[in-house]
Amino acid sequence: MGRRAFIPRFAGSHLLVWIAVLLPTLPAVAQTQSASEVVYRPLAATPPGTTGLSEGWNAIKEFPLPNAGSNPTAITLGPDGAMWFVENATSSPGRIGRIDTTGGLTEFPLTNCCSGPQAGITVGPDGALWFTQPFTGIGRITTAGIITQYFPATCCIYPQGITAGPDGALWFSDYYGGKIGRITTAGVITEFPSLLNAPTSITTGPDGALWFIESNSGRVGRITTAGTVTEYPLSTATSLGGITSGPDGALWFTESSAGKIGRITTSGVITEFALAPSSNPVAITVGPDHALWFTESNANKIARITTTGFVTEYVVPTVAGGPTGITKGPDGGLWFTETTGNKIGRAWACGLGLNLSFANTTLDIGFDLGTATPAKFGSWLITSKGFQQLWLLSIGAMAPPVAFSVPWGPGFPPLGSVAVLSTLSTPAAGLVCYETQTVNSGGTGATAAQLQKMISVSGLVPKLP
Repeated sequence: MGRRAFIPRFAGSHLLVWIAVLLPTLPAVAQTQSASEVVYRPLAATPPGTTGLSEGWNAIKEFPLPNAGSNPTAITLGPDGAMWFVENATSSPGRIGRIDTTGGLTEFPLTNCCSGPQAGITVGPDGALWFTQPFTGIGRITTAGIITQYFPATCCIYPQGITAGPDGALWFSDYYGGKIGRITTAGVITEFPSLLNAPTSITTGPDGALWFIESNSGRVGRITTAGTVTEYPLSTATSLGGITSGPDGALWFTESSAGKIGRITTSGVITEFALAPSSNPVAITVGPDHALWFTESNANKIARITTTGFVTEYVVPTVAGGPTGITKGPDGGLWFTETTGNKIGRAWACGLGLNLSFANTTLDIGFDLGTATPAKFGSWLITSKGFQQLWLLSIGAMAPPVAFSVPWGPGFPPLGSVAVLSTLSTPAAGLVCYETQTVNSGGTGATAAQLQKMISVSGLVPKLP
């Protein structure tokens, strides 16, 4: 889906009138969160029409785990409205953790049954949580904390990812066995012989089949409930991370070593979206705003990609937190694990997708706007002459995100570098999401670095250096 462009050309106060036609007006919803900081980098001078670096910010709340070395990894939304996650404790045994939307934490030690690490976790069709234990078997825990473990008839399996299948069973990947397995809610395990290369993450696709990644070979696989396997190789072999069923009827996956997000249709057509090469994207999920959200472990960020391919990244407050697993919450947010930071995090599911361009004396202000909850949507133009508010509107939840653009011109004056700051906020939480971007409109005026300093001292955006 392409960005929707407004053909009429408006300027000044007319921008407010035109954008008000587009967006629904609903009261803002109040929620309380704390802020995190994004680090600004200086923007070099650019030729007219060239866009400078875009930055984003997100309100993130972090909850430390009480035991050092818990190493939380996979996380999922449970049937009780809480988030459940696995802890790969540095000293055995591990634990299954539960955190509610207020931060209330409960941990269930696996002392009596289950040795070794845990890998994946999902909700089963029986209302319990099912998790994988490499070298051991499959575990099940009820929301009351009752744990059961299931072993294969013959040794051994190395299960990694796990998901609820379309047939009322759970399906999992066997990393070292190179197989896909199935376990009923009664604990009967079946594996389908194949020669897969290190299958890990697995999900149910919109076509009623199971889709998985082969992490070491750069292939995406599909298996029917009858056990028929089809593989789709990427153009370049690369290490893959996670996979999920997207809101657009396709499958979305992470390419960890290549620093990309991939999309594959159910007919096998693959599209790739480049990130920073060293970002190391890991897990991916559909957020409550119907965008795709993923973790960047090496870059220490939580990131958003819309189905149009627009990426926004948010810095995790804890330095080297190592974000790994991610899931949508019942509260309009994203919940994620920080493996090295030993924390559970919560971020607002919002993104502006701000994208400026300048050509033929026209400033085009583009968005890929999405929010899981109603909010105030504001935008300001910053030039050497100061700040000009373009609009401040109450909008409803926008899920899926809406792509549109607001042209200003022809006739936009040559003012040197100009910036647009756009924000989403709620009355109780204040600013929950912002992005700013700079473009050169020709002529003389402020530099991009000077504009960034003006924004930092304006009070519109907190905690900027």
